Amino acid sequence: MIKEEFEKKFPNLIFEYMKSPGAAAALCFFLIIVLAALAAPLISIQNPYDLQQINIMDSRLAPMSYGEKGVFYLLGTDDQGRDIMSAIFYGLRISLFVGVASSFFALITGTFLGIVAAYLKGRTESLIMRTADLYFAFPSILIALILLAVMGRGIDKVIIALVLKEWAMFARIVHGTARAEREKEYIEAARCLALSEIHIIFRHLLPNCMPPLMVFFTVNMASAIMLEATLSFLGIGLPVTEPSLGLLIANGYEYMLGGLYWMSVFPGIALFLAVACVNLTADRLRDILNPRLQT
Repeated sequence: MIKEEFEKKFPNLIFEYMKSPGAAAALCFFLIIVLAALAAPLISIQNPYDLQQINIMDSRLAPMSYGEKGVFYLLGTDDQGRDIMSAIFYGLRISLFVGVASSFFALITGTFLGIVAAYLKGRTESLIMRTADLYFAFPSILIALILLAVMGRGIDKVIIALVLKEWAMFARIVHGTARAEREKEYIEAARCLALSEIHIIFRHLLPNCMPPLMVFFTVNMASAIMLEATLSFLGIGLPVTEPSLGLLIANGYEYMLGGLYWMSVFPGIALFLAVACVNLTADRLRDILNPRLQT
């Protein structure tokens, strides 16, 4: 059973994960990114979104330059005099928060609907899964664009839009796994013991759905980070008063042809590294939790 395999592997999950040097390096680097984002107010030389700390005379400085007051800018400054490295640290906080929060709420919503659909069958299953299929008929970016056009800009609006876009995939994964498990002997035995449906769903069915959910949660987090950056780059995600890697890339894009590459390139590299580390972590988790992929 999947549950027994998961319970056997979970205590050794970290040990198994560290057997892959590439995945271990990706996880360590991702933890560094998370720590840098959390400690942004402590390690940044300025709050790039506090007007009192910004000096417009230091605008468009190249990397490894000193400002008017002797401040050293390792990655340079943007057109408003904001330190690029500080802006990246603050932008990572928003990107990671949006990725984790939207994936978590989508996980809760999709898991509940998917497992209820698989267990109750009938019209309930048909209604929930046909609604999920309707979401798959449209591109993810189009759904998010429509929702944000209706709700407006803001971090809470972005999270809501991403949850409404992502829940269907979680529901599909849970439904497929729970549907295969609902006819097995241990579920029939639980019914014969007159256990409540809530007990059967959350004590027996749900644990068997956790391995694929753990993997997809990680993958979806990377996808949410990218989608938030895309929406902010297009100007419909976060407002300009909030830090975002997508906004940083968009603000520096118009200066690329003028040779001021650092305004967009460095935030883009930070976004790429964060997403790549999350994806590598998900790949390794998939290999560990799926015995068929192991040699």
